[in-house]
Amino acid sequence: MKAVRSATIAACLALSLAGGAWAQAAPAPAQASASAAASAPAQAFHVRPADDAWRARLPRNADAATQAYLERLPADAVARSNAYFEGGYWLQLWNFLLGLAVSWLILRGGLSARVRDACARAGRVAFARDALYGAFFALASWVLSLPLAIYQGWWRERQYGMATQTFGPWFVDQSIGLGVTIVMFALGAAIFYAVMRRAGERWWIWGTAVAMAMLVFLIMLAPVVIDPLFNTYKPVSDPAVKSAVLAMARADDVPVNDVYEFDASKQTTRVSANVSGMFGTAAVRLNDNLLRTSLPEIRAVMGHELGHYVLNHAVKSLCELALLVMAGFMFAKWAMDALLRRQVAWGLRGTSDVAGMPLLLAVFSVWMLVTTPISNTIIRTQEIEADRFGLNLAREPNGFAEAALKLTEYRKPDPGPIEEFVFFDHPATRHRIHDAMQWREAMGTP
Repeated sequence: MKAVRSATIAACLALSLAGGAWAQAAPAPAQASASAAASAPAQAFHVRPADDAWRARLPRNADAATQAYLERLPADAVARSNAYFEGGYWLQLWNFLLGLAVSWLILRGGLSARVRDACARAGRVAFARDALYGAFFALASWVLSLPLAIYQGWWRERQYGMATQTFGPWFVDQSIGLGVTIVMFALGAAIFYAVMRRAGERWWIWGTAVAMAMLVFLIMLAPVVIDPLFNTYKPVSDPAVKSAVLAMARADDVPVNDVYEFDASKQTTRVSANVSGMFGTAAVRLNDNLLRTSLPEIRAVMGHELGHYVLNHAVKSLCELALLVMAGFMFAKWAMDALLRRQVAWGLRGTSDVAGMPLLLAVFSVWMLVTTPISNTIIRTQEIEADRFGLNLAREPNGFAEAALKLTEYRKPDPGPIEEFVFFDHPATRHRIHDAMQWREAMGTP
């Protein structure tokens, strides 16, 4: 339920290459269903409406109540959701393979080494050289990945009825994002490789520390500097929404004095919200799509988001991610050392050579591919904790179930257990609604 734009140096250096680090393969039938659904614009996602009379008849038993909610999803809406989400498995695989291809194209024939030398002539000192190379790599990766990005980020989203932008505004947003990414890659490469050279054989330890420090800095910076580049933020004008959210925030000592809305509807139909901030700061924000839902749904969603903040999920995620990144850097060191012993045509001068950035990101993306179920489980576990915190705070089980139905627009509602373990970074719709209905049954609420 969050829509925080996370373009961070740590992600750039450690977690992705052209969006492919979190990729995984999927069974062939999913590709067929996704392709069929994308061959023509899909029908608008819809849920059968419910009124107070329907809710009054809702069974008290959690299993029966969950099924009643799921039966409000028409067959065509479920098929659409399944096709969209399963097609995403293949897109993750294509992004992963594209990332490897981008690395190979930049490395082959010594191109990366020649660019490094050109950057050295222009930058003269190592810090400037590495920054210029980082900017080059960001731009080259963006250009080479653009066709797939257009398909995945714009065309496919419009086919499924979720994108609200025409191509021009969408491309403007991508261009702004490119500018941000170039700055991040430039600074990130310069800092990371300076530390890498100084640390020597132990670069994987110090590299983890630097990556996580940069990530913390950008988590704090993004809400203030990056997010406003894409959307307009302003205080919520509806006094009922504002007072309901602030009452929940103050009940748990979340340090906020206002609630902000942003105009995500100019880009997407998805509902989202977030509570950002660390170290005693917080900002509560929800998008205008969520504001068009009912107050119980808003309270339920914001209770969930406040749960992330109160439960210190940002700090816990950073600690868990640091372990995953450190293990990934250990793997990258081993893999790069082995590859560089065999490959001299690339013209690289060792693992601390900035011209080896494409190789570092490529081998790290392999690590992230293999550990996808681990990273997804870390996130999914925190989402479950936030769900349950939100139920206790907002006390809106039906509002939460209604919001969960809306999220089925882009998330498969009822996957198998292995599928959910491997591919889902949030609980499936069935499990989220069942949790809400169990809470409802235990508390004896209507």
